[in-house]
Amino acid sequence: MKKFYGENELRRMYLEFFESKGHLAMKSFSLVPHNDNSLLLINAGMAPLKPYFTGQEIPPRRRVTTCQKCIRTGDIENVGKTARHLTFFEMLGNFSFGDYFKHEAIHWSWEFLTQVLGLEEDRLYPSIYGEDDEAFEIWNKEVGVPAEKITRFYRDPETGECDNFWEHGAGPCGPCSEIYYDRGEKYGCGKPDCKVGCDCDRFMEVWNNVFTQFEGDGKGGYTELAQKNIDTGMGLERLAVVMQDVDSVFDIDTMKAIRDKVCEMSGKKYQVDALDDVSIRLITDHIRSATFMISDGIMPSNEGRGYVLRRIIRRAARHGRMLGIDGIFMAKLAATVINESKDGYPELEEKKDFIFKVLSQEEEKFGKTIDQGLSILSDMEKQMEADGVKVLSGENAFKLYDTYGFPMDLTQEILEEKGFSVDEEGFKKAMEVQRTTARKARKVTNYMGADETVYESVDPSVTTEFVGYDSLNCKSKITVLTTETEIVEALSDGEVGTVIVEQTPFYATMGGQQGDKGIIRTAAGEFQVEDTIKLLGGKVGHVGKMISGMMKTGDEADLSVDAALRAKICKNHSATHLLQKALREVLGTHVEQAGSYQDGERTRFDFSHFAAMTPEELEKVEKIVNDKIAEAIPVRTDVMTVDEAKKTGAMALFGEKYGETVRVVSMGDFSKEFCGGTHVKNTSEIAAFKIISENGVAAGVRRIEALTGDNVFAYYRNLEKELLEAAKAAKATPATLTEKIEHMQAEIKALTSENESLKSKAAKEALGDVMDQIVEVKGVKLLASAVDGVDMNGLRDLGDQLKEQLGEGVIVLASSCEGKVNLIVMATDAAMKQGAHAGNLIKSIAGKVGGGGGGRPNMAQAGGKNPAGILEAIAEAKTALEAQLS
Repeated sequence: MKKFYGENELRRMYLEFFESKGHLAMKSFSLVPHNDNSLLLINAGMAPLKPYFTGQEIPPRRRVTTCQKCIRTGDIENVGKTARHLTFFEMLGNFSFGDYFKHEAIHWSWEFLTQVLGLEEDRLYPSIYGEDDEAFEIWNKEVGVPAEKITRFYRDPETGECDNFWEHGAGPCGPCSEIYYDRGEKYGCGKPDCKVGCDCDRFMEVWNNVFTQFEGDGKGGYTELAQKNIDTGMGLERLAVVMQDVDSVFDIDTMKAIRDKVCEMSGKKYQVDALDDVSIRLITDHIRSATFMISDGIMPSNEGRGYVLRRIIRRAARHGRMLGIDGIFMAKLAATVINESKDGYPELEEKKDFIFKVLSQEEEKFGKTIDQGLSILSDMEKQMEADGVKVLSGENAFKLYDTYGFPMDLTQEILEEKGFSVDEEGFKKAMEVQRTTARKARKVTNYMGADETVYESVDPSVTTEFVGYDSLNCKSKITVLTTETEIVEALSDGEVGTVIVEQTPFYATMGGQQGDKGIIRTAAGEFQVEDTIKLLGGKVGHVGKMISGMMKTGDEADLSVDAALRAKICKNHSATHLLQKALREVLGTHVEQAGSYQDGERTRFDFSHFAAMTPEELEKVEKIVNDKIAEAIPVRTDVMTVDEAKKTGAMALFGEKYGETVRVVSMGDFSKEFCGGTHVKNTSEIAAFKIISENGVAAGVRRIEALTGDNVFAYYRNLEKELLEAAKAAKATPATLTEKIEHMQAEIKALTSENESLKSKAAKEALGDVMDQIVEVKGVKLLASAVDGVDMNGLRDLGDQLKEQLGEGVIVLASSCEGKVNLIVMATDAAMKQGAHAGNLIKSIAGKVGGGGGGRPNMAQAGGKNPAGILEAIAEAKTALEAQLS
């Protein structure tokens, strides 16, 4: 039965639970980021822990739990208008820095929600990333959540984005597993297909496990991380909504206290007038944000995080006026915030006088600003009348907003009363200019906050000409050298950095084709190019390491591309063109490229198609490509206008934007595509083509991975080797291996059947005659007994046999097997009609053996780690069943 828990109690329970799991409970970090220029304010639980995830700092413990204060202003315009949006919230989190992973994270999330908080299992719905079968198995096979209750979310076929795959550009990333709580039909949209993922308020996400297991290259390529991390996030306010069974975050205990105080000050009642409700909610949210920001040392100002605070205070003050609150009021309201939150944040109480003073001063300033703004707006109105115009320019509206703090909606409201309007689009453009300027003023960072500003500092006039279509070598002048953090005049032996030159034969990673590798030499040094990247402004960066000597800006350099690697990449890229055309011939013209990647090992091609390809279809496609390779078709490239290219029948990448001229790659009349990549001169250079996999990656998107050239021959050599080893292990020859395996399978089947019969017989003998152990509980027969050495399968078989003998009733069986406990409960139809529920009964007794589990009303199973508790569990079964029947 779900209990009512206050927000402060929930925070404490969460932290204590993860402390019991070996986590260090750390205090919330400040809202001001430390050594992280990527953020104005801390906006997620993991944000202050970035150095621990990156390895820049050693964490105090590899398991950490926090309740982190957060500010997000991306949806600030919607705060108050809805009952969902907040600027300030608390994020509960448990984190693993290379310690535990999916199994523990999933089991603990379920344990906390169901066993600590007592949420009903039948109302909880996990979701997973569509391709994360490992998470599915844990939820389904280990936790016991039915498959139909587990929702898979896939990538959007057009954007490639997925809510259940956490990534932010390049860097560590991975799949997520969320847990949703079904709040009931009264919160639903009423649609027959309302389910997890619906936009309505019925299914509320309460937990999000992020499994950081990959390093993403930002282009769709992923490699497994050696150190896998857990980043769990759960909004405390959302959890409180569920536990307190209220309509929204504005109804939970701590926020309701603030909301009620706003109503008391204004003389308004909540949920009587919709416009008043907007103001009440906005003030309730904004006073929390302002109070916590000031307590962390943020002061109102006209830039940065101080501007965020000023805007929040002034919006709340204006809505206070709209509600009819006389005089300054926010300091009085902050007292309620402090009283409600000091349990978790005692610093609020310590700094309350300072908080009250800052709020009062800013509110007084805003009072003067409002009066000044009204005066400025009045002058603008007079000028509009004199000019005979009815629309206030966006620039003037933004000037009122930005310079004088005069809110846009107030400007509109006042002007509408006098028959004027505002150029909203012009206002938005002026706002966007300011945002762009602000973004440029901050350093751009990747996922974990590592600064990436070195390339942005390069002189914009510097460019690089690519000359590598026809040559893999050239001489050029070095124009820029950088380390990972700054522009330098020279690079010395052992240093990692980037070389930019005037001309290069190195192809930069683009269009799915991996960048070249190779060597750059000067008279005094040698630089190994490990990657080639495309930079802004037509620059090409050669990223790598000085392996000897030194090179300086202005040096003449010899650039040499790794010819063998380039040849392999070209083979894979040209084969991809043949593959796309072959797919369109076999599957239909609906096939469009949805993504591709070619490196020296293989080609990967994503395409639009709505069913798994059959073996016959794959065979046809593979044959077409190999036939075209055998035809030795010359590969031609032409540069022409887009219109000319389209007239030739060349395929363009769907949704791609092109310049005035494009490069068209043709392989006879068979394949013609817009493409800027590098290719073989003749299809015969590809030598061979082999599809090694075909699978789905998103709704309506399939993926083929294939090999070319020497990689195909290596693939077959490895297959041959494995075949010989398998034949040797089976004491057969490759020619007779299939026959030998079929014989062995038949033998295994017979032995397995015999073994199961013997185990079943042994179990029955070990159990003995148990019919005399039957007891009657409120008219329902109960057979609860223990047996040694029987696994779960044997226990189920034994239960089925006993059920036949029992007729109608409930069976509870427990067995100690290899140091672990197996539990099973079965209930017949008649018993269920009288209230028996196998799943709930097993939950009641599994704790006695140190385990947990669940299941359907007619059958449930559980595991445990404490064989000594078996007899107690068997005894408890009667009491548990009696409670159900009552």
